[in-house]
Amino acid sequence: MEILAHKIANLLNIAEWKLTPYQVLVLSFAGLILVGTLLLMTPLASVTGEGLSFVDALFTATSAVCVTGLTVVNIGTYFSLFGQLVLISLVQVGGLGIMAMTTLMAILIGKRINLKERLLMQEALNQLTVAGVVRLTQYIIKVTLLIEFIGGTFLAIRLYSDLGLKGIYFGYWHAVSSFCNAGFDLFGSITGNFSSAIGYAEDIVVNLIITFLIILGGIGFTVIADVWTNRRFSKFSLHTKVVLFTTLVLIVLGALVIFLLEYDNHGTMANLSWNGKVMASYFQSVTARSAGWNTVDMSNLTDATLFFMIILMFIGASPASTGGGIKTSTACVLVAATWALIRGRSDVELFGRRIPYGIVYKALAVMLISALAVIFVTMMLTITENQEFIRLLFEVISAFSTTGLTTGITTTLTTSGKLWLVFTMFAGRVGPVTLALALALKARKGNLQYPEGKVIIG
Repeated sequence: MEILAHKIANLLNIAEWKLTPYQVLVLSFAGLILVGTLLLMTPLASVTGEGLSFVDALFTATSAVCVTGLTVVNIGTYFSLFGQLVLISLVQVGGLGIMAMTTLMAILIGKRINLKERLLMQEALNQLTVAGVVRLTQYIIKVTLLIEFIGGTFLAIRLYSDLGLKGIYFGYWHAVSSFCNAGFDLFGSITGNFSSAIGYAEDIVVNLIITFLIILGGIGFTVIADVWTNRRFSKFSLHTKVVLFTTLVLIVLGALVIFLLEYDNHGTMANLSWNGKVMASYFQSVTARSAGWNTVDMSNLTDATLFFMIILMFIGASPASTGGGIKTSTACVLVAATWALIRGRSDVELFGRRIPYGIVYKALAVMLISALAVIFVTMMLTITENQEFIRLLFEVISAFSTTGLTTGITTTLTTSGKLWLVFTMFAGRVGPVTLALALALKARKGNLQYPEGKVIIG
């Protein structure tokens, strides 16, 4: 046992690696995806004993590790118990963050966390400073397991009345998937292929538990810690105020717009009761920003709704969370900067605080890089796939923001299309965050300054 612990300690000794923290982060995700791919290809992973092809296994493993939820097979009926446990384990590790898991292992074996490893943890957790990252990692693991256990228990109690003992397994499995904003579900085994939570569209208990878990997983661990510690909005940090305000606005605005656009759509909400329509609108507004669950048939949504949900997905969840997208704080800073420009103000202000120009530039860089990646992959899919443009754009945004919602075209994608989405999911999980912190850690003022020049804009 001591020999094994020593080997693990050597493996975790990142300071000896000839890699930057960003390279380690990317390679760790890639390594986990590869392991997941090989496991999902084994006969043990499927009910029929026929493992997935390499491309399909790679697609599914990438979707799990990147907590996306897109899948080319019906999870509930295709995978065996072993396959389902492999999948949810990949979701849990991907949602928590690989460095959080490796840090936990290091702590358990009594290994000292050196400075370079703390810098890597800072990168993985999307923190501005290296101070307290080990303590935050321990907090993240404890809070995650506690929230998933509580949410899973309530969900298991509710589903037990419908499914018996299977309902208990479903409860905890889906609690992990919900909190990690993954969107994978097993309901396809009881309510039809790729049905997600459509069978529970008017079930207030299931809706509230799942959305509660999604919101907690999506606001970020630093926000949860701040709220738990200070309890009053006036005492929250600026970051916490921005995240909570933006999240609330997006949920309310999203629910209202979806309700108005889909109220009389017979393919989605027309046949639901008034309470069902409100609940379905709220549910889709929450899940559209990185979770991937749905209680209405996504293939029947109007183009207007699809486009609006594309905007919600692109914004996504919040920093240091289990969700993706450009992040709520990025969107809020960009809106504040635009508003300041419109008013002729030189300073960008939020909640009585001035936002440094460096943060505005980073927010702009994250949005621009993300938009360019989405544009490029969408263009590639228009070449390889025979689908409507709005559905291809929806699929790409869903993959990049690690949301997992689909209009039903995932299973029809060509091999090239699947590989492009694999790249998109991976880039969406590690790209924007890595870029933002790379800029943060490398920010330095040069010794040489050029003369100021002016460019006409607009």
